[in-house]
Amino acid sequence: MKALKAIYLRELRAYFLSPIFYVILVVFQVVTGFFYFLHVAGYMERSMMAARNPMAMQVDLQTMLIGPVMLNMAFLMMIIAPILTMRLLAEEKKSGTLELLLSYPVSDTMVVLGKFLAVWTVYALMILLSSSGLGLLFWLTEPHLPAMLTGYLGLMLVGAAFLSVGLLASALTENQIVAATNTFPVLILFWVMGFASFVAPPATGKVLESLSTLTHLEKLNQGLIDTADLAFFVLFTAFFLFTAIRVLEAKRWKV
Repeated sequence: MKALKAIYLRELRAYFLSPIFYVILVVFQVVTGFFYFLHVAGYMERSMMAARNPMAMQVDLQTMLIGPVMLNMAFLMMIIAPILTMRLLAEEKKSGTLELLLSYPVSDTMVVLGKFLAVWTVYALMILLSSSGLGLLFWLTEPHLPAMLTGYLGLMLVGAAFLSVGLLASALTENQIVAATNTFPVLILFWVMGFASFVAPPATGKVLESLSTLTHLEKLNQGLIDTADLAFFVLFTAFFLFTAIRVLEAKRWKV
């Protein structure tokens, strides 16, 4: 556990000392704030329309404001995740410090988990800082807190899935740009895979839909907790982390 903590703190320090991280943080806050403003404006307009004609339209805060804002945050994080993870192992390989790290009495599992937990912490911080707008809703209206918390649970789980893919991509190369460019298409593929269910044969479509990160995120985003969705994200993340560990093991045999 000491090795895990040391690697975790080392990576966390590297993020907070990197100017790129602060640029990403500011961009993420600005873009999410812009989308939040747009959804608030749309919600207010629909609320006024519903007030004039209550029978014609019903306005749900979770469906029309909170849920869409969280989906936008998840989509933005899908773009940012490759940038956050590209340096984790690729930089170690390029600088030659990976060989030194692997020569220490520390397991490959501790290396991968330490780096993953560090970037997941950074991800959580970015999500937390962007939640101030949704927090203001408690002073203006009465959002359903359990549904909102379930949405944040979905953001954390889908974030873990995104970051695990990026970590594996970083383990496979020593070029950070290559790691990022390899991560993004994979994330997009799993995000849109569910759309193919509309044109694929029923059996194939069902499989593709079950493999889509968006499909499972949308349920949590609606405030619905299903063990199948939780298991999907846990297994998805575990698979890519396990594969990254195996890649490091292969590298250790070459050291």
